[in-house]
Amino acid sequence: MTNIASFAAGDHIIGQFLLADVKKGVKDNGTNYWTLQIQDNSGVLEAKKWDYLPEDEKVLVKGSVVQIDGEVLKYRNALQMKVRAVEALDQDKVDWSRFIAVAPMDGTLMREKLDRCIESIKDKDIHDLAKAMIDEFLDDFLVYPAAVRNHHDYLGGLLFHSLTMADMAVNVCRVYPMINRDLVLAGVLIHDLGKTVELSGTKATAFTLEGKLLGHISIGHAELRRKAKELGYFAIDDYPEEEQPSHPDLLKKKETAVLLEHIILSHHGKPDFGSPIMPATREAFVVAAIDDLDAKMAILDKAYRGVEPGGITAKLFNMDDRYFYRASFAEKGETPGLTLEKLEEDLSR
Repeated sequence: MTNIASFAAGDHIIGQFLLADVKKGVKDNGTNYWTLQIQDNSGVLEAKKWDYLPEDEKVLVKGSVVQIDGEVLKYRNALQMKVRAVEALDQDKVDWSRFIAVAPMDGTLMREKLDRCIESIKDKDIHDLAKAMIDEFLDDFLVYPAAVRNHHDYLGGLLFHSLTMADMAVNVCRVYPMINRDLVLAGVLIHDLGKTVELSGTKATAFTLEGKLLGHISIGHAELRRKAKELGYFAIDDYPEEEQPSHPDLLKKKETAVLLEHIILSHHGKPDFGSPIMPATREAFVVAAIDDLDAKMAILDKAYRGVEPGGITAKLFNMDDRYFYRASFAEKGETPGLTLEKLEEDLSR
């Protein structure tokens, strides 16, 4: 069975692929062409269909699986397919498991890791608010991708990204014990929950109306504020200002909610990257740094696919338009992420 991960320049391919994206372009001579993102469970590849046919309008539909006859080429250090012909298929007979990539970690293990991480948060106020947020979006959190493309754009990618960040967080906080580990751990687990509203789902993922106009950071902040008010974390605001210092528990609850809100609002690091504010606590700074590192490692992991040791990736626009070299002695690593046993060991320290 042909799969995208095994493609090499010069291959003649006839196979079935999911149309993850479909765009119509215009050539210099005024005629149309198609730019496609074709996908199976091993990866995604850009494809071009240079000859436009009227019947293409009904066949090339985003989110459908089609039969493609094409040739694999190398263009600007990256593989690309030149599509010769495309045929429609009966979507009711499609085996979708062949076309949707999944996280490189078993879903049952990821769920157990999530539960262990939540249980390890010792501060009751932080634990209760984080757990309430996760429970609210749990069904989608377990299966959603973390992006339309770029990083962790596969089934379970959102949870895998969050848990990989948790793996790093517990170790960073051990090296720097002055950091509040409970805040950081809760922050990495809830920072991207807004993506369950921003994105459309697991198949041919796209941005929703809310995603296009609000973005996951604003959505996540609004949902956290709503949940915190629902649970009484802002009850102190009902008291006159002069009476508030006599209610330290209520003051602490509000501070907890605001600190977690701050982590969500600042986790992209700076306004240029989509955060309305920059990190202003150590914990928020750590979450933003870990998020940036994990996203970039995932981008590089995808870019290195198909690059032989000693080769160069295509130019990566989301990495400052840089090329990256793959060392000639590079070896394929094991599946990322801590084992449950190693996570237990780290959480107990």
